[in-house]
Amino acid sequence: MPGLLRGIARTAVIAGTATAVSNRVSRRQAGRWARQEPEDQYVDEPAEAEPEPDPTSKKLDQLRQLGELKAQGLLDATEFEVEKAKILNP
Repeated sequence: MPGLLRGIARTAVIAGTATAVSNRVSRRQAGRWARQEPEDQYVDEPAEAEPEPDPTSKKLDQLRQLGELKAQGLLDATEFEVEKAKILNP
């Protein structure tokens, strides 16, 4: 029985030592990686968006579309004037 107990104790000591060494190595590596990599390395940068058209050209496009709807007969003169006023006087 003493031989069995000695073997179990030796295994426990070896396993405990291996765990402690492994944890220390992991902490050391994590520290090295933290110093090497900047924190914002993985932050996604927004893609360059197309420049937004100026307000005047946007209003002109809206008025052009409104005129096309009137020409197609989808808007009558009153509806056209109301929508035109909304675009020109927000």
